Amino acid sequence: MQITEMSIEGAFLVTPKQFGDNRGVFLELFKQDRFVEAVGHPLNVKQTNCSVSARGVVRGIHYALLPPSQAKYVTCTSGAILDVVIDIRVGSPTYLQWEAVRLDDVDRQAVYLAEGLGHAFMALSEGATVMYLCSEPYNPGREFAIHPLDPEIGIEWPVDLEPRLSPKDEEAPPLAQAASADQLPSYDDCLAFYKELWA
Repeated sequence: MQITEMSIEGAFLVTPKQFGDNRGVFLELFKQDRFVEAVGHPLNVKQTNCSVSARGVVRGIHYALLPPSQAKYVTCTSGAILDVVIDIRVGSPTYLQWEAVRLDDVDRQAVYLAEGLGHAFMALSEGATVMYLCSEPYNPGREFAIHPLDPEIGIEWPVDLEPRLSPKDEEAPPLAQAASADQLPSYDDCLAFYKELWA
């Protein structure tokens, strides 16, 4: 298993080693000791989510406020998605930057994103199944969304697919509105929280 930091601090790409033969394929999707070695702290999983999406469905941009927010370890177990990590931490050196990675059932990679980062994906295949390991359970009082087509963020979604959004995501505010309402996480608060995890 190889774990490499992405261009946004707190986001990592996990590439498992696959063992295949005439019976199929085996791989280690998550390994705590390798995770701690790369990220600096363990992932305390408190909830596991599974979503199945039709082609073109966009989920996100979703995030949760500190504390405790919600870190996610995301993989696509069937089909393919374009997975996007967005830095919405006010004061971060990479604020408003995003990085997209294809997750699919061929390379079987995963993305880990730390607390305070935004997350979204688009299903590239019909019936894309996505699994999330979450550090905290869903908390509706601290969960927020930003419109995934906000031009200020400018995520480059595939041009050959028409984005399909839920009513909740369609009604999500643009980033500027979330910022003016003081609904974005602070980079300094996130760093302080990360240090607590490493203690």
